[in-house]
Amino acid sequence: MCTACGCSDGKTIVEHAHDHDHKHGNDVIHPHHGGEHGHRHDHQASAHMRDNVGPLDCSTNPADQQIARMSSDRIIQVERDILGKNDRLAADNRARFRADEVLAFNLVSSPGAGKTSLLVRAVSELKGSFPIGVIEGDQQTSRDAERIRATGLPAIQVNTGKGCHLDAALVGEAYERLPWLGGGILFIENVGNLVCPAAFDLGEACKIVVFSTAEGEDKPLKYPDMFAASSLMLINKIDLATVLDFDLARTVEYAHRVNSKIEVLTVSARTGEGLPGFYDWIRKQAFRAKPAARTAVE
Repeated sequence: MCTACGCSDGKTIVEHAHDHDHKHGNDVIHPHHGGEHGHRHDHQASAHMRDNVGPLDCSTNPADQQIARMSSDRIIQVERDILGKNDRLAADNRARFRADEVLAFNLVSSPGAGKTSLLVRAVSELKGSFPIGVIEGDQQTSRDAERIRATGLPAIQVNTGKGCHLDAALVGEAYERLPWLGGGILFIENVGNLVCPAAFDLGEACKIVVFSTAEGEDKPLKYPDMFAASSLMLINKIDLATVLDFDLARTVEYAHRVNSKIEVLTVSARTGEGLPGFYDWIRKQAFRAKPAARTAVE
């Protein structure tokens, strides 16, 4: 994870929902770093939970890092403080989702795995069954949110600047900007990164890791924290498996070596192969999560 989550440059922006109705008008939310705000807010939880320690490298073993003027004990303590604050805000998000009977999924992957293409197709084909909203996380641009909006669904873009993941405060603030999704589904597309998002609970029901056949079979072993934290692995671009000489059985074995309970589905965002199975999985999660979902499933 990021030591002390120091990856932010203080330029995080939560965009508005454009043409869709939402709760706080059309103002853009900027971080609170002094100066003129030009927006409204009544959030007790600021998006800036991070101590001002500057940009630091990502590492799964912070005690080995050498950072000027910071001891390893101080690094570990700051990490604990950051994760503790995030966990409290994630619990708040989870309570809000539960109160709204919203089932939230945190989609994670490396860049280029096809996460957005998969999500665009999925929401287009599921929007007749559930109210759906999307929170898009990227360092820059609103391209992914625009692709979602083109389907007719609301999407909030969160630009993290130099930040390498979404956190619970940002998700909570973005959720307030979406129209009410009572009884529906919230898809959170995290920043493309197989390391840091694994450590940050956003209040989601579960993480879904999207992994493509073009990435090689050993990703679950190279990035075990992400696969251990995920409930479902979607192997995307399965239509390219034969061309790439991709070993599906070995990939599944590696994933189960890291997480014996992870479920695995093969899909193709391009051809639609395997997507009905993914939709069935979503419906099963909704059915288990809340009684109101049974009406939508049936």
